[in-house]
Amino acid sequence: MFPGIAVAEELKSRGHKPLLLISKKSVDQEASRKYGDLEFAVIPAVAKPSTLSPQMIPFLWQMWGTIRHCKKILRAHKADMVIGMGGFTSLPPVYAGHALGLKTFVHDSNALPGKANMLTARWCTKVFVGMKEALVHFKGRDVVVTGTPVRGEMKQVPSRNAAAEKFGLDPQRPILVVMGGSQGAQRLNALVAEAFDQFPAGTQVLHVAGSADEARVREQSAGRKGYVVLGFCDDMASVYAVADLILCRAGASSMTELAHAGLPSILVPYPYAADDHQTKNAEVFAAAGAAKMVQQVDLDAAGLASMVEAIFGREEVIMKMKTAARSLDVPDAAARVCSAMEAALK
Repeated sequence: MFPGIAVAEELKSRGHKPLLLISKKSVDQEASRKYGDLEFAVIPAVAKPSTLSPQMIPFLWQMWGTIRHCKKILRAHKADMVIGMGGFTSLPPVYAGHALGLKTFVHDSNALPGKANMLTARWCTKVFVGMKEALVHFKGRDVVVTGTPVRGEMKQVPSRNAAAEKFGLDPQRPILVVMGGSQGAQRLNALVAEAFDQFPAGTQVLHVAGSADEARVREQSAGRKGYVVLGFCDDMASVYAVADLILCRAGASSMTELAHAGLPSILVPYPYAADDHQTKNAEVFAAAGAAKMVQQVDLDAAGLASMVEAIFGREEVIMKMKTAARSLDVPDAAARVCSAMEAALK
């Protein structure tokens, strides 16, 4: 959703009229509220079951219903083009656009593209990828490496002192930011709470635990000085401004923002992600020297504390990781995507 917002912001700045199609999921509804200058419409999201599952029949029926719904939206808005930003929520509007004779596109942020995007690419004028490692998976398609778009708010980062004050932290002490609010975060959240007392002296934690796990993490960390817990945060620019080190999963949007902010990270890929694509993302950052990667099965509280200690307090290590992270950033990704779309229209 966030890369899609970045594309919409760029399109609007060029005089176009973007409409963002989002799912009914609460996370989409909550995140969209702060973008009052953009227009949103809700479409039924359809998650694909296993191919051999008996649920495939109702899935296909629902998919066809969503395609018809998307056609009505596209006709009503007199759309010229459609871009899908990933997943099976993107497939119906892209296919609907193709069926109506519009220019269609799909963007994949991951090193290993998802099956939904590779299927969607069949009906696309052009394919955009965030990482060059994804190129080989779209053979026979017109593919452009654009990088992954970053929201405008990520380019207006506040000062460290202002951000620290907002979260009640001391800007003079090291801060580990934990982003555990994504899929399958309970174990990662628990590891941080367990390891906190073993972190280097003076370490503070800003823990974005996710709304579903917020209460449990608050209970686990209760009474610990310098441990701040948030459920959901709609000001990630401030989170990145205050971070010395990030601990998180390896979802593509988070990785993109880490590169843009130039932040060192410890990446723990979600072990049950489709085709283990988060490991492929993390490997790109680890190979560049921007991150340390560890699989969840190999990580315990003592190991996590050891990894944090190996980075904190070592300025040379931190600076090398920051430089490596920035080398993976494509600051004009949204402009690249929009320029390619405009060129296709012409």
